[in-house]
Amino acid sequence: MKVLNLQCRHAHGFEGWFASEDDFQGQLARGLVECPLCGDAHITKMPSAPRLNLGASEPAPAAAPSGAKQEVMSAPNEQLQAAWMQLVKQVMTQTEDVGERFAEEARKIHYGETEERGIRGQASREETQALLEEGISVLPLPIPKGLKGPLQ
Repeated sequence: MKVLNLQCRHAHGFEGWFASEDDFQGQLARGLVECPLCGDAHITKMPSAPRLNLGASEPAPAAAPSGAKQEVMSAPNEQLQAAWMQLVKQVMTQTEDVGERFAEEARKIHYGETEERGIRGQASREETQALLEEGISVLPLPIPKGLKGPLQ
């Protein structure tokens, strides 16, 4: 099993598991590898160091000299991606998917023709702009393909 660090052209990092390098290259060539966050299929393999297990115990990290500053790195991009995915999941569990009828349903709710509820669906850029001009609050929310199926 080969675990690769991958990235889409929008700098979303993610991990992919493949049987071999050839398996990865084959899936990539067939367009089967895509970003789980945005669905982008333009994927690049990021450099990564191999991990070798040479013994039963992990080596202890080298101690820095007293008073020396250590390099510290945070992963804000990964944290933002995780927060975004959590937000998308929350919206999906708390709203009704009305699909292509989004603009029509949003207007019915706004004008009191149907009960008020949270909805989500698809609308063109023009439909979204028209809704906003009518004073109807809408927010574009890209949903990763992996979340469009049934939630567990």
